[in-house]
Amino acid sequence: MAVFPSDEWLGIYRERINASPEYRGSALTWEGDIAFVFEAEPDKHVPVDLWAWLDLWHGECRDARMVEPDDGRLAPYVIRAPYTRWKDVLMGDLDPVKGMMQGKLKVQGDLPTIIRYVRAANELVYLTGSVPTEFLDERHAG
Repeated sequence: MAVFPSDEWLGIYRERINASPEYRGSALTWEGDIAFVFEAEPDKHVPVDLWAWLDLWHGECRDARMVEPDDGRLAPYVIRAPYTRWKDVLMGDLDPVKGMMQGKLKVQGDLPTIIRYVRAANELVYLTGSVPTEFLDERHAG
């Protein structure tokens, strides 16, 4: 079981993305890296903002890793939210596209482009649920 977020978790996630014919088919014309920001929540054992990077290109995830904030800011798309909101997405309690439209997930980059790829986005979210996950706040609970 991999801790979310971590390089180990992202590596498994990358494998799941690349094994998904649904993702490949729905993202064949997607070009653009995405950075995800898991905003600090010290009471949840996330003392600082954590940044992850997905190198997505024509239905393939070429790389997935944790990055420094200065590197993450270079991505054409940045999606940010508090750590617990991301946990809600991974648990299936928050639809990410609705979350973006409602401002619960903050998007930097061209939102209409992201919306055009809603099938690919939904598959990416679905695949997060296939990664055996241990959440930081649960790891330290009790």
